[in-house]
Amino acid sequence: MAGGVRAGTNRPADPRAKFAATVASRNAAPPKPPTRPRNPNAQAASNGRDGLSGLGGFSLSPIQTASLLGVVLVLAGVIVLVTGDRPQKIASAITTTFETQTSAMGFKVKAVHVQGTSGMAQADVVAATGLYQDQPILTLDLKALQAKVEAVGWVKSAKVVRLLPDTLVIAVVERQRLAVWQNQGQTKVLDVEGKVIQEANPVNFSNLPLVVGVGANEAAPVIMPMVMSRPRLVARLEALVRVDQRRWDLRLKDGGIIQLPAVGEDSALIQLDQIDQKSRILDLGFERIDLRNPETLAVRPRAGSAPGGLIAGGA
Repeated sequence: MAGGVRAGTNRPADPRAKFAATVASRNAAPPKPPTRPRNPNAQAASNGRDGLSGLGGFSLSPIQTASLLGVVLVLAGVIVLVTGDRPQKIASAITTTFETQTSAMGFKVKAVHVQGTSGMAQADVVAATGLYQDQPILTLDLKALQAKVEAVGWVKSAKVVRLLPDTLVIAVVERQRLAVWQNQGQTKVLDVEGKVIQEANPVNFSNLPLVVGVGANEAAPVIMPMVMSRPRLVARLEALVRVDQRRWDLRLKDGGIIQLPAVGEDSALIQLDQIDQKSRILDLGFERIDLRNPETLAVRPRAGSAPGGLIAGGA
């Protein structure tokens, strides 16, 4: 998905936030190719009168750009070796001059295209880059930029590509959401590895299952595929509650509880499937089903219903 271009040539008071908002608002706008002067000779002549202002439409090939950058770096190295006592200041001055000259040629950030993100994640990704309108593009550290993007909770991995003269492409692989985790009065969104996505607002993910308790985030990636593969159970499920950081209770919307063992949860759920196929127990309702003992299945009916008991071997 495409990013946008912010109007104006001067850096605003809050360039990063505004640039992120502009990228999101002009999502579908394709990047415009750089314009070239109709008459290069006339343009060159005007340069003598107006200084760098006439270079706005000039463009270099990637090879020419690399050569220019190489010359500047060699010059910086020579000056550092000669002076010795002021290398940092001199190198900084050379970099600033290089950025000024190349920016005047049009080598500056005009568009950022973010690919692979949802609408909720895109603004966070662009904001994390710290990019601003007309920032010199040739001296951007793409590895550092990639690291900033991958530090965003939404992002699993990222790749940053520079398209000269004025465009950056950020290709993102976004983390898949697994569940909402509730613990000690706080709720967080978890990815499929059980990691918290800090930027995600749980209010926007009411469709995700709820896991509750200390350690539920770490154990959720194991139990969730087992539970989510059972549509009849999922349709009645309110939350998965972690008990003593050892095992799970499945709390149903009608108030029923299914107690799973600390190990062998999948086998216990298969046992529940078999009973449900025979007696439609999920439809009948119950107060509690105890699956913690693999040898027996204990069912406690609701008050006022027919008495229940132990069913040996799950039969």
